[in-house]
Formats: sequence, C-alpha cells, structure tokens
Amino acid sequence: MLRPKKNKTSKPATPQSEELQKQRRLNFDRLSKTWFNLVHQNNLVYNTCWEDPRLDHVALELGPDDVVMVITSAGCNAIDYVLKEPKQVHAVDVNPRQNALLELKIAAIRELDYDQFFQMFGRGRLASYKKVYKTKLRKHLSHASRAYWDRRRRMFSGNGRRPSFYFYATSGMFAWLINIYVDRIKKLRPAVNELLSAQSVEEQQEIYDRHRLRDTLWTPFLKWAMKRDMTLALLGVPRAQRRQLDRSYPGGILQFVVDSLETVFTKLPIHDNYFWRVYLTGEYTPACCPEYLKPENFERLKGGLVDRISIHTNTILGFLREEKDVEVSRYILLDHMDWLAEVRADVLADEWQMMINRAAPHTRFLWRSAGLDVGFVDPIEVEWKDQKCKIGQLLEYKNELASELHPLDRVHTYGSFYIAHLNRDTEPRPLEDDAQERSGQAVTA
Repeated sequence: MLRPKKNKTSKPATPQSEELQKQRRLNFDRLSKTWFNLVHQNNLVYNTCWEDPRLDHVALELGPDDVVMVITSAGCNAIDYVLKEPKQVHAVDVNPRQNALLELKIAAIRELDYDQFFQMFGRGRLASYKKVYKTKLRKHLSHASRAYWDRRRRMFSGNGRRPSFYFYATSGMFAWLINIYVDRIKKLRPAVNELLSAQSVEEQQEIYDRHRLRDTLWTPFLKWAMKRDMTLALLGVPRAQRRQLDRSYPGGILQFVVDSLETVFTKLPIHDNYFWRVYLTGEYTPACCPEYLKPENFERLKGGLVDRISIHTNTILGFLREEKDVEVSRYILLDHMDWLAEVRADVLADEWQMMINRAAPHTRFLWRSAGLDVGFVDPIEVEWKDQKCKIGQLLEYKNELASELHPLDRVHTYGSFYIAHLNRDTEPRPLEDDAQERSGQAVTA
C-alpha cells in the first residue's frame, strides 16, 4: 500500500527557531573570532605588503613638506613612500612583529651591501644570515625586535621545507601550501612559469586558456577551502571583510577571488606584478620587485632617506594621542576600517576625530576596502569648528581619479579604493549634496 508523501514544505520560522538560529550565528562568530585571534595574536601575519604603491603615489602626490602616517604591515610601502622624499614617514602598527620586520629591513639597508640585501629580501634567503644577523643587524634592533628575531633565524636560512622567508608568516604559510598544490598536486609549475614570463596581456590570455588554468586550479576542494574562515584567517581576512563581499558581490567572496585572479592573470600585465610573482615562487627577480629592492633606490635609502622613517608600535588612535606635535598631511589607512567598523565603531569614531585634529592643511586620506561600497565612514560624527558634524561633510572624494586607478591595481584583491581630501578651512556641507560622489569605486574583476 502506497503511503502519501509527507509535505516537505518548510514551516514558517517560529520565534524560538529564529532565536536558535541567531544563537548559532553568534556561536559561529565567536569561534571564527577566536580562530582569527589565535592565528594572529602572536604571529607575523604579512611578510610583504599587499597594497600597490604605484596607485598610491598618483593619489598622494607626495612632496618634501609631507608628513605621512601609514599602517606598517610588512614595511615595504613605508620604505617605498620615503623614496619620494617626504619630510617624515610614521609607520604605525599594533602588531609588534610587523614593526620588527620593518626594523630588520632598515637595519639591513644600513649594514649590508646591495647583493646581500637583495639575497635576503629579494630571494628570501641569505646563506650567511645567522652570522650577518649576529654581527651586523641585531645591534640596530629594539629590545622587542631582538627577542623576536633571535628565535627565528631559520626564516632567512634557505634551509628546510620552506626555503624562502616569503613562505613564513601566516600569509607565507598559505603561499607555501599553494606552491605545494601547484607543484606536487596539480603539477602546474611549467604553466605558471610560462605565465609569469609572458610579455603581453595577449600572451597571458593564450597561456591561461591553453593550460585551462581556471578549471585546473579551482577544484571543488580549493573552492571549499577558500570559503572557510580558517583559510581566510591565514590570509589576514577577518570575518567582517568576508561578510562585506558575501553581501555585495554576486557569488560572494569565492567568486570575487576567482574573478580577481583571472583579471590579474589575463587582463593586467604580469611582467612587473611582483606581488603575485613572490606569492607563486617565493622570490622576486631584479626585473620584477618592489622599488626599494632596486640598486639605485637602495643606495638612496642607504644615503639617508631611510632615516626619515619612524616606527611606532601602537594603534592609530594611540599614536595620534601620544605624538601631540605631529601634524599629518597624508594618511594611508589600508583596510583596517573594515573590521574596526564592525567590532569597535566607537574606536573608529575616536580615530577619525583624532585624525582630523592632527591633520595638516590640505590633508589627504587613502584607504581600501574589501566591500564594493563603504557606507560606514561618512556617518561618523566628529567635532569640527566647535560644532558636531559628520565626517562625510568634511571630505572631498576624488572618485574620478580613484575610478581610473583602481582597475590598474596589480594586487586586485580589494573591492574598492578611496581618495579623500580634507582642507582645514572646509565648512561642513550637506551630505545629500554629495551622495553620488561618496559612493566607492568598485573593482572591475
């Protein structure tokens, strides 16, 4: 006897089930946050910067009177900015290990010759590193940085399963795993090398299609892994940024990554893309490397420019509160506001208040976001000329310039890019007058 099929139509959610779902989301968020903190709390996260300074130089127009504040990250861009000879570059990071890396780079610039320096930070290894560190570099480091590097001499030794410094740190660990995936699992090293050697976008497209790299690389397992918070934490991506892309990009963060990488490999010139070269090989080449690794710039840095960099282990808010004599004309904020807006909106508001308090005439702000549009900056309330207003009323966004620059980003992993001017003589404007102008510049993947 046939039994009637059960009606599988889902029932309307009851208040109790909605509460249960909410609690599960909260528990998962706590677990995700705990894992992210575990990965980042006592680790060097970034071994190289993932923001393209070529765009920044056009946006910032650094001059001899500029005082720059930048989040340190791996220190590459702080050194890059000083090559434009601003008055001062303040590198600020709450993670002392990121500042320890910048200290080590500055020590190496002061003490090593160019060949040694390129071996160390270009190739990611130096055969005599242990001796060089002990006799030349260590004396230039702060106490905290010495304690960190004293225990990690293997990072530059070139020995072991990870033969390059660029396979260390949490982001480097993921790069190392990707290289194992490319070399041993998918056996795509010849195709990747051929792609990196291409001299035109047309040649890149032909190589990419001929080797069917999209289908070959993006297996179901890799797609699954790229959607996991545990994986994204290794790349320095907090859950707040993942949510932004899941909400704003069709297909969510996975599709964003797939489309962005395809753009990097098939639509943008790869021959000078040192970001992805070091990620896919563990080293730079003399022809494809950051500006500070080029011989002529190394000599300029060694000649005194590197002395214009000062390092601060602090939050942006703490730095600006403590350095009361500093007047900043160029703020480079990376993407830190993405997660700060979600977890500590009060701190973000205090940070903006202090930034405009310490702003020099004609100050510029530059930041990036994982999301396609940032709506949390403009509504922030601040005190300006003895009255309350919103930060969006004080900023003049350069969206036309941002929209020209952002598609050229060689990293191509940010959803939007912002350039904003603040003039200390600015009178607050009604926000609705600039609603269209304030919209972010979405990435074209």
